[in-house]
Amino acid sequence: MTTLTSTPRADGFYMPAEWAAQTQMWMIWPERPDNWRLGGKPVQAAHVALAKAIARFEPVTVAVSAAQYDNARARLDVPNIRVVEISNDDAWMRDTGPTFVINDTGEVRGVDWAFNAWGGFDGGLYSPWQRDTQVAGKVLEIERCPRYHTEGFVLEGGSIHVDGEGTLITTEECLLNRNRNPHLSREQIEAVLSEHLAVDKIIWLPHGLFNDETDGHVDNFCCYVRPGEVLLAWTDDPENPNYPRCQAALRVLENTRDARDRTLIVHKMPIPGPLYATEEECAGVDLVAGSQERNPSVRLAGSYVNFVFVNGAVIAPSFADPLDAEAETILQRLFPDHEVVMVPGRELLLGGGNIHCLTQQQPAPAR
Repeated sequence: MTTLTSTPRADGFYMPAEWAAQTQMWMIWPERPDNWRLGGKPVQAAHVALAKAIARFEPVTVAVSAAQYDNARARLDVPNIRVVEISNDDAWMRDTGPTFVINDTGEVRGVDWAFNAWGGFDGGLYSPWQRDTQVAGKVLEIERCPRYHTEGFVLEGGSIHVDGEGTLITTEECLLNRNRNPHLSREQIEAVLSEHLAVDKIIWLPHGLFNDETDGHVDNFCCYVRPGEVLLAWTDDPENPNYPRCQAALRVLENTRDARDRTLIVHKMPIPGPLYATEEECAGVDLVAGSQERNPSVRLAGSYVNFVFVNGAVIAPSFADPLDAEAETILQRLFPDHEVVMVPGRELLLGGGNIHCLTQQQPAPAR
């Protein structure tokens, strides 16, 4: 594998928007028993449903440990799903996989960010995370994509969204957290993002969703619909702990211009719930010192914004919640040229994330 010493911007590469054409979707098979209940069996069924939903529209590659290879291969029994052996610490391909970048001559490369399990020993979710730090490089090796590595700069893919036209959205709660890159100022962090994603404007939302154990990843809270338009998780209920977070985000979005000097159009997506894990669901998770505890009193950070674009469709989570139908209607209105596919997301949510967090799209080469 070629590791480059330059930067994507210097080489003419940029991160495309997620609605750009894709060659495939990457996922990682879930099995960690101190995160997924009952040895991961319920979430594996949910993961299969998600992978098969995506495979209707484009190829899927699922990375799986050696121990689970036979099981995963047998369950992912459709022609459009490839299973490859990659050791890992958990299933969050969005955060441990590479961020792919493209240029205008038809080449794809990847950025391999440093990873510390969402905070290392200061609020991180498990230890060790050594196998997760290798996932991005292994994916790029399999695809024969040249690699850029941000040695010492921690970033998870779920903490950023781009419009493909020079603007990036993130949250201060995550990127300015002392457990990510405490040695860098906001301006220095912006410089690294600018060089590695070729963005010219960074929009900082104060917070992500309440109780998001990733320290407020933007992909669970606010995403791009198309250039100049965003979708924001929303509540009108002042008693909802997300209320001040939504209001603060809206103020920023309504008073910011993007890299092309557009005022953003903000669409609102209701927040489901409140959602909680049951006593039984929590009891099925192994108790391991240093791993995130599962507790039925903790409000879950469920969000319909945590969807993923595929070629010709949008794959979004449902929660057996009264707002599921409204969420589907909103997505269908926003994406009239896409099929909207709702996939059960509760089991995914119980592990701390959802569809966007578990997937990483590989863009088709630009021509």
